[in-house]
Amino acid sequence: MKTTNISSVDIEKYRKLVQHYIDMHMHETALYWADKVVSITENPRDIYWLAQCMYHLKQFHRAVHLLRTKNLEKTFILCNYLTVRCLLAANELNEALNVVNILDVEIFPQQNLPISNNTLSNFDTIIFDDRPKNQVYASIMFLKGRVLEAMDNRILATECYKQALHCDVYCFEAFDALTRNQMLSASEEEELLKSLPVNEHCSTEEADVIKLLYESKLKKYHAPTSISKFTTKTLHADPILLQDGLLLNITPNHISNLTSTPNFISSPSISTPNIPKTIDDNKRKEKNLKTMETDSLDDRNLCLEKLKGNNDILVSQAEAFYYNCDFQKCSNLTDSILKQDPWHTACLPIHISSQVELKETTKLFLLAHNLVDLYPNLAISWYAVGCYYYIIGKSDLARRYLAKATCLDRLFGPAWLAYGHSFAVENEHDQAMAAYFKASQLMKGCHLPLLYIGLECGLTNNIRLADRFFQQAQSIAPDDPFILHEKGVINFQNLEYNTAEKNFKDALEKIRRIHSIPIPQRWVSLLNNLGHTCRKLKKYEEALEYHHQALLLSPQNASIYSAIGFVHSLVGNAEEAVDWFHKALGLERDDTFSSTMLNYVIEQLAEEKPPFPGAPEGIPKYNPKESSKLTLTYSEMNETSVDKGESEMSTSIRDSIKIDASQSNEGMQVNGKTDSSCMSIEVDMIDASKSIQDENSTT
Repeated sequence: MKTTNISSVDIEKYRKLVQHYIDMHMHETALYWADKVVSITENPRDIYWLAQCMYHLKQFHRAVHLLRTKNLEKTFILCNYLTVRCLLAANELNEALNVVNILDVEIFPQQNLPISNNTLSNFDTIIFDDRPKNQVYASIMFLKGRVLEAMDNRILATECYKQALHCDVYCFEAFDALTRNQMLSASEEEELLKSLPVNEHCSTEEADVIKLLYESKLKKYHAPTSISKFTTKTLHADPILLQDGLLLNITPNHISNLTSTPNFISSPSISTPNIPKTIDDNKRKEKNLKTMETDSLDDRNLCLEKLKGNNDILVSQAEAFYYNCDFQKCSNLTDSILKQDPWHTACLPIHISSQVELKETTKLFLLAHNLVDLYPNLAISWYAVGCYYYIIGKSDLARRYLAKATCLDRLFGPAWLAYGHSFAVENEHDQAMAAYFKASQLMKGCHLPLLYIGLECGLTNNIRLADRFFQQAQSIAPDDPFILHEKGVINFQNLEYNTAEKNFKDALEKIRRIHSIPIPQRWVSLLNNLGHTCRKLKKYEEALEYHHQALLLSPQNASIYSAIGFVHSLVGNAEEAVDWFHKALGLERDDTFSSTMLNYVIEQLAEEKPPFPGAPEGIPKYNPKESSKLTLTYSEMNETSVDKGESEMSTSIRDSIKIDASQSNEGMQVNGKTDSSCMSIEVDMIDASKSIQDENSTT
């Protein structure tokens, strides 16, 4: 066999060849040549690239074996990092945590302290690539956070993500893990954003961009938020910041030094006087500096203006529309986003949720079908399928596919909430609460699971426990009008009408800060419940006003018509009450409350008012005129009267039986009527006749 001088082989050429094939995603070819380079050099850097090729080919255990047999995970940071990634991908979490802790013991003994220049100077001996030291450290802390989160240690994982962001403000994955997985509350997210060393890690222009992008990712459902376009700030440039290669390195220091140079007089000319050249240069350069400052401001404003059209920024606006109950605007915006990027992962959950609210079954079916065909291993695909079956009323199939979505990604919060809704819609309160409890464990910074748990407790008449969960939810999101509404319902059921009115009005005030009249249709129950509360407090005019506002939002709601009729009957407007109860029965014929009240009001109206104008108060006696009398024999009269009497008696008995039966059936329906709502607590109206008697006795 012919021998070759190894020193004559150009190893750098083969290393570049490996990098080229990795960049071209030809990992088999890169693996082949990387293996040959390692055989020649046995350099730790070459071994690292060989293991990276194995990682790209999903040969995780092979890569771990290669690195650990050389003990590289204990001496080089990037080899330790790659070993942990391989173990995490292979789902060997305990071993991955042990390997990443080697850095804490042997390399980062002061990892709990803020990273300093002395600590970073030690990286030169353990990083063999020219990489920014703070970015490497941030990547390690982020990877450790992922391992801890996979082991359900979310508290330590949160601290690792925070530390990664403080080391590198550009580490978006750490920020996204904190916000998307609901690890922090809204106030904690704002505090984190303020504490980031943005001004230390980047320039003023870059700081504006980072703040704009990160602020768009913060929570929007803890309180109603105003929808406004992102406005670019007026940027005041500091002359020192103009030292950029694009700005020709002109600074005020250069200009001030020009005045100390000798004044060279230009040669005289016929048309111009003798002017010192340095003065012209100074003025010209000052003018150029002002022009460049203006251009710099325009460029920065233009950059921020262009970012307003970025899909991620538009998704944040769509989320704000959704949580403000502007579902149609949200759907229109997400449609425009998905036209540009049909599979935008951040846009799909909010788009699916808006389709559920709008009952767009056809669009949701098509979207779910395409997602399952293209991405069957993603949780969002089966989440869309479960939501489709949820809105068409097939809860069993919805639960099946939502459970599959939670298995694929057990940290996917929307799937857990929808899974609980599928039980709640069938009044299976215990199983619904179990799903919400699981969601609350995974979404520590989100108040929605606690709100839904309290909702289910209220539906099971466990008022005290429901109030406790509402208070916990309010501690996380104190300005959420949904929480105030549900607390008002609890106060109403506890006969605390003044407190209920206060909570209802506070919720309505927060909504009207954002929405002009009329408010979204989602808040019909709030207006209707506020009308019931005012009726209990004998504020009949306000009650009618709130009921009419609810009627504007939902004109086909029979319960609103019956509520208005009930208030009119309490005031004494019997004729108007009859009209409103007739309208309610026209929309819902089986409304036992309206039919009972209608009969009661008609009887009261018959006693109080004559049947027609000018009718006599009493029934006049009938005096037949003496005229030709028909003579009948005694037997004929007797037979006729007996037959007629028997027929009338049978008819009256039969009618009385029918009336008694119908009344008994109506009574059973009134007593057995239950609230069919599953997602919000509705205020039930009390027995009409008893309330009217109480009102009359008090007045």
